This record gives sequence, structure tokens and C-alpha cells, in this order.
Amino acid sequence: MTSNREIHLAGRPQGWPTEDTFRLVETEVPTPGPGQIVVRNQYMSVDPYMRGRMNDVKSYVPPFALDAPLDGAAIGEVVASEAADVAVGTTVLHGLGWREYALLDAAAARPVDPSIAPVSAYLSVLGMTGLTAYAGLLEVAAMKPGETVFVSAAAGAVGSLVGQIARLKGAGRVIGSAGSPAKVERLRALGFDAAFDYHDGVRESLREAAPDGVDVYFDNVGGDHLEAAISAMNLHGRAAICGMIGQYNATEPPAAPRNLALVIGKRLTLRGFLVNDHNDVRAAFVRDVSGWLHDGTLSYDETIVDGIENAPAAFLGLLRGDNLGKMLVRV
Repeated sequence: MTSNREIHLAGRPQGWPTEDTFRLVETEVPTPGPGQIVVRNQYMSVDPYMRGRMNDVKSYVPPFALDAPLDGAAIGEVVASEAADVAVGTTVLHGLGWREYALLDAAAARPVDPSIAPVSAYLSVLGMTGLTAYAGLLEVAAMKPGETVFVSAAAGAVGSLVGQIARLKGAGRVIGSAGSPAKVERLRALGFDAAFDYHDGVRESLREAAPDGVDVYFDNVGGDHLEAAISAMNLHGRAAICGMIGQYNATEPPAAPRNLALVIGKRLTLRGFLVNDHNDVRAAFVRDVSGWLHDGTLSYDETIVDGIENAPAAFLGLLRGDNLGKMLVRV
């Protein structure tokens, strides 16, 4: 245990990142000080929000520093500890991904039970991803039984869970958009009532899939999807704005949505949210999702890339939509 590899941000991309945006750096495995632990990461998450952190702009989270390791959710085993309440061998969830070994204060790590579920699940269905889907649908958009729900990027980590949770909570109709025929078929297998390939035209496909309109829209894409949803939404419809991956690499202002005036007459609610604002529903989330996983009524997909050296490729693949479900790197 002497060598540690980590991924640094080598430059700030203009438009799409490339492999040159990142640098693989070899360092020594850190030694813990009082109250600290060293974690051998097993899995790390790559997420769309990380693209925004590559820009040197003010946002809800600080930008990544140049020539320093990136960070993000990760899970691993404690291999060295100077903290009395965290033993070597404990599996912990923490925020220092993009490296093989992480040094952090024990208070910044959350122990989890690897016997309950595969450890990767704590980065997907049982982690921030699952809570985002649950809180966004039920708290932010306040979905009611019988309503029609439309989810964009529905084959992704969050979207695929939103659609299933909507069905389990009594939605009348669940519709999803995805980026390929194979992903559309997967959505139907997950219980979506209708699904379409957005390359076939979002507005037209949504109109056909939701002839009686949409009550709740869960937005992961923005742009043309948001425009189509606004046109399709019923009176007093609600949209939970989770992400806008369709615009993260844009170098020009988006052309859509061009129909925001409809928000007035339809009395729509478009509400952005961050998952960390909804920790008050975590207990209900864990209770519901654990039960659904146990009885087999909720499924989740993972796309796993092996090797810390391939973390940049995994991130770029995520931005292209190469993943089905959660994109993870097995460190």
C-alpha cells in the first residue's frame, strides 16, 4: 500500500470535455492524522453535475480546482484509522472519489452495511441518485395518484427510478424519453406505460404518448424536452427541474424553451431543486425503497467501467448517454 492514483483536472473545457481535460497522477498513499481515516475506494460515481464544476463560475457548489484531484461520491473500505469510532474494515460512503485512496476526517464518512445490498447500490438506488428521484417526484413535483408523469432521460440513473416510483405510488400513466430503441425497450420492461426515442421528435412523440396531457414533468434534459413538456402540461401542472444535461456542453444560449408564456395561462409551477435540501424525507425514502427492492417491485441498472484510469472515459460516456442506469467506476 504505497502507490495511489488519482484523476486531476488538467484544464477547463470550452464545450465538450475531452480526455485532455483530465490527467492521471501517481502519488503516495496518505497517512491518517488524529480523527482521520484512509479509505480504499471500491466504486466512485460520475454524474452530470460534475460538468458544471469544471467551469470557473460561481454556483451552488465550488468549481473543481485545476491541477488537483476531482471529487464526488465514492464508497470503499477503511484501511487505516486514527478515529476511535471507525474501525479498519468498515465500509463507508464519502465524497472523495476520483482516486484510489482517500484521506478524510472520520466525521465526513458514513458507515454502511454491505450485507444489506451490493456496495455499489449505495451510490445509486440507495444513495443520492435514489433520493433525488424520490424527493423530486413526491416532494418537489408533489405527484398525486392518477396523474400522468413524463420523465426525460428516463433510462438514466435518476430517470429510471422516477418512472418506477411514480408507478409504485399510483401514477395513472408514466411516459419516458430515451436516446435509443434499446433504452426505450428497457423503459417498457421497467413498467413505463409509454416510451419514445427523442430522436424521433420530442413534441410529436410526447403528444402521441400523452393524448390527455401531462400533470408532472421530471426534467433531466432541459431545452427541447422542457419546451415540449410545457406545451403538453395540463392546468396547474408541476415540473421538477433536476438537471439540464442537454445544455451542459453548449457554447451558445439554448434556443428552447420558446413557449414560456404558456406558464401563465396554465398556471404551471417550474421548480428547480437540489437533493441536499430534502434530507427530511430520507427516512421515508429508505423505508420505501428498501421495501421495494426486497419484494422485487423496483429494479435498477448500473453501467460499470473498470479502473481509475478509465474514469474520464466513463464521464465522457455519461455525457454522450452511453450508460443504462447509473454510471459507476469500479476503482
